[in-house]
Amino acid sequence: MKNSESNYLGLKMNGFLALFFNLLLIPLAGYLFYSAAVTGGVWAMVLAVLCVFLFFVMLCGYVSQEPNEARVMVFFGRYAGTFKDTGFFWVNPLMSKKKLSLRARNIDAEPIKVNDKVGNPVLIGMVLVWRLKDTFKAMFEIDAQTMAAAGNVATSAVTVSARMNAFEKFVRIQSDAALRQVAGQYAYDNMDEKNENSDEITLRSGGEEINEQLEQKLNERLSMAGIEIVEARLNYLTYAPEIAAVMLRRQQAAAVIAAREKIVEGAVSMVKMALEHLEKDEIIDLDEEKKAAMVSNLLVVLCGDKDSQPVINTGTLNH
Repeated sequence: MKNSESNYLGLKMNGFLALFFNLLLIPLAGYLFYSAAVTGGVWAMVLAVLCVFLFFVMLCGYVSQEPNEARVMVFFGRYAGTFKDTGFFWVNPLMSKKKLSLRARNIDAEPIKVNDKVGNPVLIGMVLVWRLKDTFKAMFEIDAQTMAAAGNVATSAVTVSARMNAFEKFVRIQSDAALRQVAGQYAYDNMDEKNENSDEITLRSGGEEINEQLEQKLNERLSMAGIEIVEARLNYLTYAPEIAAVMLRRQQAAAVIAAREKIVEGAVSMVKMALEHLEKDEIIDLDEEKKAAMVSNLLVVLCGDKDSQPVINTGTLNH
């Protein structure tokens, strides 16, 4: 019993050659019917009926196939191989030929709400490209045929579109589970501003590492169905609405703190430079108390949010 895809090695021939022989059966059957009517031959009548029967049977064996299409050949419930040849062929008409598409298809998954590594609810979405890799597993390892038939109750035959839609539904469900699994392993962002240069991977900064991890998880889940993920990428990432405002204030506060640190650093540097120039050029001789007062005033002026109001000192420094 085969448990993986194999090439169809059964009866097949060029479709145009088979069509030529099929059309020859019509005049042959007419001649035999005429001969049986004239001579009363029983065998001629039997052969004529067989020619008519063979003509209609052969009509069921023609297959026209485009590139990246395949047909799963089933002979009375037994898998006989996958037919992938391109062109016009005639195959065993007793075979059940289940048509599939091997072309790449994409899915733009709607954002879902998940909890990241630290428990923050985030909205995350992805886009992925997939295709069928193993037609045997796709047809017989998952119940895609029943799902496809359920969506086509009005028709007696399941179309290739219905089968591919059933596979797409399976991919969507598994991609949802894989996305939740990957998102739960990483934090949305680095919560420690003092450790922004950490090597820890986050959902926001992970980039290719996150995409590769997601692709790996998807292939692990979909391998049982003979489906291959060509590419998977996050295309939507944000905090959930209930905490988005709080996180925005946190980011704003972090930006304000970072800006204040730069302002204080620059102000201290300017005060130091001012004191050094005053002493070097001997412009004025300041004791420690006066230096402290000057430093305090300069820091207030340089670090304040509002414009400073100048105060003119009309007294003397010795007073």
